[in-house]
Amino acid sequence: MKYDTKECESRMQKSIASYREALSTIRAGRANPDVLKKITVDYYGSPTAISAIAEIKVTDARTITITAWDKSAMKGIEKGILTSDLGINPQNDGSCIRLSFPPMTEERRKELSKQVSKMGEDAKVAVRNIRRDANDAVKAMKKNSEMTEDEVKTADKAVQDLTDKFIKEIDAVTAEKSKEIMEI
Repeated sequence: MKYDTKECESRMQKSIASYREALSTIRAGRANPDVLKKITVDYYGSPTAISAIAEIKVTDARTITITAWDKSAMKGIEKGILTSDLGINPQNDGSCIRLSFPPMTEERRKELSKQVSKMGEDAKVAVRNIRRDANDAVKAMKKNSEMTEDEVKTADKAVQDLTDKFIKEIDAVTAEKSKEIMEI
């Protein structure tokens, strides 16, 4: 019986998708509406994403405009942004909220770049854990005499090739995000 690497590959793809999602919430030098994804607002007693109750627009490279469909939610949105770790003071003019992203200092850029590198290492660990699970499954199949020695070697090589491919992709995504952060 041959080991199927499709599940292993699918899990590794999910790990990378999760990593990309986490990176999208990190603020680089430009205004990015994804930084608001993790912020929830108390809207009629339930935590709600800002994007569900307001229109979010990037008006220029350093400004995001938030226009609530229900004007009574404006104070809640403003409070949600203030209590988040975004570090930006919203300007509420009654009809919309403006977020002006100041240029980051060199120190902050380096700090964010280190954070991205750490997240990249965590993503690599997740991929390696998936490799370990796959290798354990192959060993169990061999122990139960479901695979021959040659099939085990072939399966191990296939899993390692997948791991190398996804580690390379994580490195590329990390380098791209670090470059984006370090741009002035």
